[in-house]
Amino acid sequence: MKTMLVFSAVYTLVVFFMSARAEPKSKNCNEVRAAYSSKGFNVNDVPNKGVQGAPLKVCPQGFSCCTVEMEEKLSQQSHTEIKAPVSQLSTNLQSTFKQRHSHFDQFFRELLDNAEGSLNSMFVRTYGMMYVQNAELFKNFFQALKRYYLSGSAAVNLDSMLSDFWADLLERMFRLVNVQYEFSDSYMECVSRHTEQLQPFGDVPRKLRLQLTRAFVAARTFTRGLALVPEVVNKVSTVSASPSCVRAAMKMLYCPYCSGQVALKPCQNYCLNVMRGCLANQADLDTEWNNFLDAMLSLAERLEGPFNFESVMDPIDVKISEAIMNMQENSMQVSQKVFQGCGQPKPSKAFRSRRSVKETGFTGRFRPYSPDARPTTAAGTSLDRLTTDVKKKLKHAKKFWSTLPDTVCAGERIAPGDDCWNGTAKSRYESVVIGNGLANQVSNPDVDVDITKPDIVIRSQIAVLKEMTSWLKAAHSGNDISIDNDEDGSGGEESGSGCDSASCETDRDIYFSTPPNPVKPRVVPVVDRHPSPTDGGRMSQGSVALALCGLGLALLAPHLR
Repeated sequence: MKTMLVFSAVYTLVVFFMSARAEPKSKNCNEVRAAYSSKGFNVNDVPNKGVQGAPLKVCPQGFSCCTVEMEEKLSQQSHTEIKAPVSQLSTNLQSTFKQRHSHFDQFFRELLDNAEGSLNSMFVRTYGMMYVQNAELFKNFFQALKRYYLSGSAAVNLDSMLSDFWADLLERMFRLVNVQYEFSDSYMECVSRHTEQLQPFGDVPRKLRLQLTRAFVAARTFTRGLALVPEVVNKVSTVSASPSCVRAAMKMLYCPYCSGQVALKPCQNYCLNVMRGCLANQADLDTEWNNFLDAMLSLAERLEGPFNFESVMDPIDVKISEAIMNMQENSMQVSQKVFQGCGQPKPSKAFRSRRSVKETGFTGRFRPYSPDARPTTAAGTSLDRLTTDVKKKLKHAKKFWSTLPDTVCAGERIAPGDDCWNGTAKSRYESVVIGNGLANQVSNPDVDVDITKPDIVIRSQIAVLKEMTSWLKAAHSGNDISIDNDEDGSGGEESGSGCDSASCETDRDIYFSTPPNPVKPRVVPVVDRHPSPTDGGRMSQGSVALALCGLGLALLAPHLR
C-alpha cells in the first residue's frame, strides 16, 4: 500500500512538471502575433496567450490564438490571397493577347498604307499626269478597303465597291482610248452596266475579288478574335468570390494560424477542392473557350496559306497594271462591242480642232520599277512570323480556366506529403478530389456551392465566345458574317466567296503567285485567260512596261492618222 502511494505521488509530480513546461509553449501566441503583424494588422488584436473554447465562426473552437475580430480580418485577407494568383494569371493572359492584337492590327493597317503608296509611286512614274488626274479613283479604292477592314460590310459592301471601281476605271480608260468621240453621261452609264459582260480587264477582277474578300474577312475576323481574348478575361476576372468560397479560403489559409501553426500549409488535394469550388463557374468557360481557340488556330492556318493578306496586298499595284494591260490589248474589240450595244458615238468636235499631241496624248515614258523599292514587310515584321508566334500563345491558352486550380495549388502555396493542413489538423487529407465545373460541386466537401445558380457574367461570356467561334468558322470558309456588336458598329448581311475547305485548297487559279525567277518581257504581250498555277500570274516588270507603252501608243494612234 505504501509503495502504491509513493508511485502515485511520483506520477502526479511528473505530470505536473511536464504540463508546467508544456504550457508556455502551447499557449504562447508570439509566432502568431509576428505573422499577423506582417500582414499589416494591429498586433494588439492577438491575445498574448491562447484562449480555450474561443467562439470562432470558421476555425475549430478548441485552443486558439484567434478572436472573432481576427477571423473577420483574416477572412478578408484570404479573399485577397486566393484572388491574387488568379488575377496575376489573368493579367498576364490579357497582356499577351493585347500585344498580339496590336501587332496584327498595326501590320494589316501598314500593309494597306504601303500598298497604296506603292501603287501611287508606280503609277506616277508610269502614267504621269494621266494618272494624277485620275488618282482620286485609286485613293477612294484604298479608303474603301481600309473602311472594310475596320468595320466590315456595314461600312462597305466589298462586292459592290469592287464592281464600281472596275466600272469607273473602264469608263475613264474607254474615254482615253476613244478620245476622238464624244460620250454623254447616259452613254457611259450604258458602258458601265456592261462591264462584267465585256470583261475588258480579263480575269483580274474576278481573281482579285476572291482574293480580297477571303484575305480581308480572315484578317479582320482574326484580329477581332485576338481583341476578344482580353475582353473576356477582363470581364470574367470581375466575378467576385462567394461568401462560402471566402469562408473555405479562410479555413484553408489561416485556421493554422489560430492553432499556433503559422508555417503550416494546406494539403494539395484540400487546396484543389477549395479552389475548384471557388472557380466552378469559371471552369464552365473551358469548353467554349477551347472551341474558340481551335477556330482561331484554324483561321491562322488560312492566313499563312490561301488567305494570306500580305500576298494579296503587296503586289496589288501589279495586278491592277495587268488589268490595264488587258484593257489596252482588247481596246478595239471592247470598243466595237460597246458601239454595237450602246450605239455609235458622235465624233468629238474638240478633238478635230486639236493638233497638239501634248494636249491629249500620253507623253510620259515608263521607267522600270525596281522590285527592291517595294516594302516587303510592315510594322517591322511579316505575317508568317506573326502567325507562328500567335499560334504558340493560342495553344498555351487552351484549358486556361479548368487548370486554374492546379496552377494555384502548386509550389510554395501547398505542403507536399501528409505533413499538411487538412482543414482541421496537421494530417493527411482523406477526401476525394472532385471534378471541375459547377455540376461537380454538388459533392464538394469543403465549399458549399449552389449549382442551381450559374454566374450571369460568365454565362454571357460563354455566349460571346460561341458567337465569335461561328464568325471564325465562317471566315475560315471565306464568308463574312454580320458582326452587330463590333466596336465600329459593323454588321450587315453575310457575304463572301462561299468556298468550302476543299475548294479553298484546290482553287489555285485565283492566286497571283510570284514566279521564282523574273520573266523575260515579251515583244507582244498576250494574256492567258486560263493560266496554270505554274505560269506565275504576277506580271514581270518588263510586261508591265510593254503594257503601259502599248497603252500610250493606243492613245496616240488617233493623232497619227
